[in-house]
Amino acid sequence: MNTSNKLLKEHNAKVVVLDFIHALNAENFETARARLHDHMAFRGVMGERNGADIYIEDMKKMKFKYDIKKVFVDQEEVCLWYDINMGAKTIFACGWYSIAEEKIKSFQVIFDPRPIL
Repeated sequence: MNTSNKLLKEHNAKVVVLDFIHALNAENFETARARLHDHMAFRGVMGERNGADIYIEDMKKMKFKYDIKKVFVDQEEVCLWYDINMGAKTIFACGWYSIAEEKIKSFQVIFDPRPIL
């Protein structure tokens, strides 16, 4: 892959993920859903979700807010360090997003769950 194609893929992947996070923060769940593959997979410390519609329905209830601290991009993978405001608690976390066809295909989020248990 030449350098310009790699940079374009990285740029597009970053835009998709940041659009997704900003849409969640704005509670614009329609836009957030549009950034997800229909059959996307989510893995987190507290559980898993398979399917974009299931994931978005959960996000509508939880209404988490994300404060991005750092973005790393490697081709079609994006890693974010962020604070997730979960209402009563704010947790420092890492999210690892895989992009395919300019949509989020899968992601996983890791954090220390002790403050919310």
